[in-house]
Amino acid sequence: MVYRLDRLEENGINPITGCRYDNSWIVFMLDNSDDYQQMCGSSGGCAYTVKTSRSRYKDWRMAVCDFAGYGGANGKNVVLVIGEEDLKSAREFYKGHKYNDQFLRGNEPSVLIHSTPMENWHMIKQDGMLKSWKKLKAEGAISEEQPVGRILGDPEDFSNYIMFGGGVTGEIVVNSKQQGRIVMDINAEYSTGARLYFDAARIARDGLLVRDGCHIKVKDMLQLEPYLIWAATWETAGLESQVSSPEVFARKADSTFMDITGYSI
Repeated sequence: MVYRLDRLEENGINPITGCRYDNSWIVFMLDNSDDYQQMCGSSGGCAYTVKTSRSRYKDWRMAVCDFAGYGGANGKNVVLVIGEEDLKSAREFYKGHKYNDQFLRGNEPSVLIHSTPMENWHMIKQDGMLKSWKKLKAEGAISEEQPVGRILGDPEDFSNYIMFGGGVTGEIVVNSKQQGRIVMDINAEYSTGARLYFDAARIARDGLLVRDGCHIKVKDMLQLEPYLIWAATWETAGLESQVSSPEVFARKADSTFMDITGYSI
């Protein structure tokens, strides 16, 4: 079910039910913040919320409709905190699209990047595929009690997905896993793993690409063949040691990838 509200106070009481939120509820909030394009998480006991700035994020219309479509397809109760005219405008703009469009949109990257610790990379190569955290947990391949994203307020069902991200984001996740806590310092010393580059257009064309209004992801598993373009490790990226920083490894790996393949990131 999709609900629209003009405003929402971020606390533990659901204004639709009058009770506390459970994990079936997700919130999209459109604002005019100058502090971010998009920001996600949970605050004050509220449900998982994606905040999107109309003034800073030009694709907010696509984002709100992707959010609603993804939530509806996954049985979520979706709260859209957005003006009636803005929602009407977004739905009109979105015509002809779905949250799992089988093509890349003009604003979407041609390459999707996933970072993983080195020990995981060895398992991934052996399996010939990436697997979601929940699938790995079910197979007994990981011992951690919860994915690192849960600390940031990610909902439980995110662990069903393989997440992608550009820049230093993936390396921050790898370092945070190693430290057992969120480490946002891009210059922190850590043990580099593998940085994997995937063909986004091919993934979309095969119906695997999912958009949730804030992230691009793939459910359950992703075969390396035929989607993996190249894998960067400290050696193939031209580093002198496996120990580096998220900023240095991401920059060196991306630069080498573009030189070798001719892709742009």
